[in-house]
Amino acid sequence: MQFRFIKITLIAIIFAFFNVFANAEHTEEGHGEAKETFNAGEMIMHHIADAHQIHFMTLKAETEDPNHLSIPLPIILIDGGIKIFSSSHFYHTPVHLAKGHGYEHGNYIMVDEVIYKKNADGGLTYNEKGAIENAKPLDFSITKTVVGLLLTTFLVLWLFISVGRAYKKRGHGVAPKGLQSLLEPLIIFVEEQIIIPSIGSKAKARKFTPFLLSVFFFIWIANLLGLMSFLGGYNVMGSLGVTLVLAIFVLIITNINGNKHYWKHIWWPDGVPAIIKILILVPIEVIQIVLKPAVLMIRLTANITAGHIIILAFTALIFIFGQSSAVAGYSVGIGSVLFMVFMFAIELLVAFLQAYVFTLLSSLYFGSAVEEAHH
Repeated sequence: MQFRFIKITLIAIIFAFFNVFANAEHTEEGHGEAKETFNAGEMIMHHIADAHQIHFMTLKAETEDPNHLSIPLPIILIDGGIKIFSSSHFYHTPVHLAKGHGYEHGNYIMVDEVIYKKNADGGLTYNEKGAIENAKPLDFSITKTVVGLLLTTFLVLWLFISVGRAYKKRGHGVAPKGLQSLLEPLIIFVEEQIIIPSIGSKAKARKFTPFLLSVFFFIWIANLLGLMSFLGGYNVMGSLGVTLVLAIFVLIITNINGNKHYWKHIWWPDGVPAIIKILILVPIEVIQIVLKPAVLMIRLTANITAGHIIILAFTALIFIFGQSSAVAGYSVGIGSVLFMVFMFAIELLVAFLQAYVFTLLSSLYFGSAVEEAHH
């Protein structure tokens, strides 16, 4: 038992250091591109934002011809027809602009991963506030977040199909092995400690359990993938588009299953004067129909993004102090690396907690929709 604990701890430390140095490598790459002044805010936003390539590391970053190890992704634009080409066409042709730099290919210029159409002069037009005014084509590209989404879906399907086949082959009366022994306690925990107590009974929870289990494992695995910077650092749950879809599912399922008591409580609650109902309670109850899923969406995105920002901020400290002197950079670097290892350990816990909280709140919403009136 003690040997297993030591082995798991060592694996966790090695995993954390891999991520720390992957982050440092990515930061160094950004630093190399902006040799004049290191901008921590720009670097952090660059790493948590979506991208049209999966970048792993940069070799020879300090030279004039750095070697980027990355996977270009397909760019799909709707602009007078469908246009498909590799994002490598952009990343191989950097261009200096009136404000900053970008990448160009054909009739398009990409700035901060946003693609614009060139103006008549072949450049970009800025307004008085410095914002780009050029038209943008409809961008349906396979971005890094989309790849992370597909990878998470594949992993969830692979895990549960494998376990399902194992149960079919071995039967339910035999002790679980391999993936079965890993997932079975988690599934039982989610069902018996989160779903059933929140909804009220096993009979009522039965029809919601497949969705809630899928959501729990989808969020948890996506969060774990986001911590693996050496695999590309997919920030799937940090994307509002992904959490918005999950929140919409919760909204639809809650209201489709709402019983008579649920709707009566919203539109005509008991024991309250009519004037109070009409002017205060009913508007509040109607707003909370949408507000509850919206809070789920914002809370999940904000918490996951905040964790990434903290780790990147400590990575940036190394380069900020390194600009003043090499000694200061190395001194701060040691403390930053140790704190980042600590933060990665916390993030592993947060990855699970965020899946737990989303599933718990969704279960409570479903429970309120099917709850019977108390007499």
